[in-house]
Amino acid sequence: MPILHRNNESAQLRRRFEDWKATATHHSPLEDAQGIGAGVVITALGLALYQGAGLVTAGMAGLALIISYASAWDAGIVFWLLNLPFYGLAILRMGWAFTLKTFAAITLLSVLLSFQADWLAVADIAPAYAAIAGGIAVGFGLLGLFRHRASLGGVGILALFLQDRLGWRPGLVQLVLDLMILSSGLLVLPWGAMLWSIIGAVVLNLFLTVNHRLDRYIAR
Repeated sequence: MPILHRNNESAQLRRRFEDWKATATHHSPLEDAQGIGAGVVITALGLALYQGAGLVTAGMAGLALIISYASAWDAGIVFWLLNLPFYGLAILRMGWAFTLKTFAAITLLSVLLSFQADWLAVADIAPAYAAIAGGIAVGFGLLGLFRHRASLGGVGILALFLQDRLGWRPGLVQLVLDLMILSSGLLVLPWGAMLWSIIGAVVLNLFLTVNHRLDRYIAR
């Protein structure tokens, strides 16, 4: 990729992430709160389907589920703690606006993961349905967060930081890290559950690949 093109792309991303102006092409704080809140709730519902079927997913949420299955620790608390090291990288790479919105999204999802079992009981769900429907739900939730310049932290932020510092391709870095997280699920889950977990991760990433494009959504 030419240097000029990379610089232009980086400048565009910084502009998208660093301000909250309420104009025709900028989300207001109220719009951000609504969009991020809805995205987190939909993501939590998708994760509830995974938990109901004993499945995992990629990213920090997947690692939190794996740890919770292995230790019976609260998945919400584990997820919140796992993301702590990444906020400094987020400030350096994305700016304060992105980091604060991401912190809010992670904290809200952590609370939902901690209390969701008291509010929603998924007693019997087929792994195939959980993998597909859960992947789509988490994909919708993440898409909503991305369009309001927020994320659920972790792997994606690290991948972008390594791109800046070492020139590594963020897509490849994220793929490798996600595969490592999914592979660690073999320590606590049977092969069948891991197969459906992988299928769910593929559904999730295909959904984001098709729908998440900066040129299709100009509001920021």
